[in-house]
Amino acid sequence: MNYKLQHVLTSGLLRVFAALPYGLVARAGEGLGRLLYRLPSKRKRILHTNLRLCFPEKTDEQRESLARSTFEHVIRSYFERGVQWYGSAKTLTRLTELHSAIDLADAYEQPTIFLGFHFAGIEAGCMYYSIHHPVASLYTPMSNKAAEDISRVQRSRFGTEMIPRGSSARQTLNILKSGKPIMLAADMDFGLRDSVFVPFFGVQACTLTAVSRLAKISGARVVPFVTEVLPNYRGYKLKIFEPLQNYPCGDDKADALLTNQFLEAQIQNIPEQYYWVHRRFKRRPEGELPVYQ
Repeated sequence: MNYKLQHVLTSGLLRVFAALPYGLVARAGEGLGRLLYRLPSKRKRILHTNLRLCFPEKTDEQRESLARSTFEHVIRSYFERGVQWYGSAKTLTRLTELHSAIDLADAYEQPTIFLGFHFAGIEAGCMYYSIHHPVASLYTPMSNKAAEDISRVQRSRFGTEMIPRGSSARQTLNILKSGKPIMLAADMDFGLRDSVFVPFFGVQACTLTAVSRLAKISGARVVPFVTEVLPNYRGYKLKIFEPLQNYPCGDDKADALLTNQFLEAQIQNIPEQYYWVHRRFKRRPEGELPVYQ
């Protein structure tokens, strides 16, 4: 399928989802997730591998139930891109509850890095924040050009300054020094460069050190946030926490471990909403065998 046709079809479908009632779209996404879960797939194998590694104490039946629910949330989240990327500011505000442990006005008085994680509701939380506050966002370019262009444009429609991961560090520092906070997520395997291996649910995971280094250079505080998908199709809850304490501490491994431990605690609250379909353990420490077949 050529770029233009793919762009038209994808954006058109998401616009339709944005025009439909939120609950209907969410239910449709869950339904498709249930159907797709019955089929063999690479993502399903990755999902089961991650759950087996991270929750060895659970029974096979418990992991199966968690896997099924996770798959439904993941597919549902793709459907909800419609309202997140094309819905009105009024609709997104109505669907999102804000619970913040900090005064968000302070984010413009001191350099602030908002540290996000790949839960099913992350897009909704970021879009809601961008409606009400100026912000920049580091993003990972996609392999699909049409999807990449749609996501970049729609994520920036309320004024978010989009910065591709791997761009100039000076640009990022200048943004922080200008008084605009930066949002980023660092809970995926982005390669060995600027990363260390530290435990994540007891498994050595390649974890970025770039966040602590950026905080050290800029003097920024690091404020975690999590967006939860609320039950009964009520929308989302954006939770902004207190800044990480004693971070950065000067030890890259200790800083990386702290962020992983924080994430583990949040996952325990809503394990089915985390993106277990990503290859979090793609790279292994020297001498360890691959975990994904």
